[in-house]
Amino acid sequence: MKNKLSIVAGIVLVILSVISYTYYQNIFGSAIKEDTILFVYADNDLNDINKKITQYSNKPDYFLWVVSKKNIKKIKPGRYILKKGMSNNDIVNMFRIGDQTALTISFNNQDTLEKFAGRIAKQIATDSITILTSFKDKKFLQENNLTAKSVLQICIPNSYQFYWTVSGDQFRDKLLQEYKRFWNKDRLEKAEVLGMSISEVITLASIVQKETAKNIERPIVAGLYLNRLKNGWPLQADPTVIYAIKELKGQNYVVKRVLNKDLEIDSPYNTYKYRGLPPSLISMPDINAIDAVLNYTKHNYYYMCVDLTNFGYHKFASKLSEHNKNAREYQRWLSKNGVNR
Repeated sequence: MKNKLSIVAGIVLVILSVISYTYYQNIFGSAIKEDTILFVYADNDLNDINKKITQYSNKPDYFLWVVSKKNIKKIKPGRYILKKGMSNNDIVNMFRIGDQTALTISFNNQDTLEKFAGRIAKQIATDSITILTSFKDKKFLQENNLTAKSVLQICIPNSYQFYWTVSGDQFRDKLLQEYKRFWNKDRLEKAEVLGMSISEVITLASIVQKETAKNIERPIVAGLYLNRLKNGWPLQADPTVIYAIKELKGQNYVVKRVLNKDLEIDSPYNTYKYRGLPPSLISMPDINAIDAVLNYTKHNYYYMCVDLTNFGYHKFASKLSEHNKNAREYQRWLSKNGVNR
């Protein structure tokens, strides 16, 4: 009898051990098959999240069980990294504290705040309308001496770390913080030597940005416009006229050639009609364009025209007669190739 009881007890013990081990493995054992990114949206319930995890897990049936035992009713939205080998317990603990992983958000030059907001909304959970609302907030603009047009200048094209769930205000404030950090002592001193404010430097940089994509040319172009400003000349920058045209026609309006009639557009952004810098930047300049203005090349050029022998670059001139010759060649080339607008 004792032997039978011992055998039965042993069998029960083995069964309990197997059950305990199985439960332990399902809760604490490796569950995630491969590294993956899991997005949890604000409207996702526990069942939605369980369905997402199922495709990456070896032990999907126990996720909700662990959630219930830890008395979790709702999981914080976020971008979570599920790493290979994580257990259901690891996953639930990560969700419970909202331990999401930051992502790198990058952007290049954008012509308008609307385009910028659209670009960012593709990378984070916050929609473009919310981002726009944050940047155009009247209190924010007043506190930082900005306008709905000039606020684009706080967006320095670069790569930044953000959480996927960052709000519009948080995103905007982080860019403002990075913008202030960008304008360090060295850059501020160079702007002061130029006799220009930060906004004026960025406005000129945006014109330089639009004039040439060649980094090597940008300090030369910046020097040319600074020569004009110092001597009271109108900038006569085609990119500012194109900006004025698009304000009238819409941002999707294509301008391949600036016509004489365009030079008569009554807009403060028409630098053929109005002297000095336009009221604000005409696009988002990158760091290279800003530094090109701060470190401009000193020369005696006042004119520039597309170099037909080396497309992408420009011919620079000190005398109007020389420039007129270059300009006539370029206009003939445009007409010959059917570039009328």
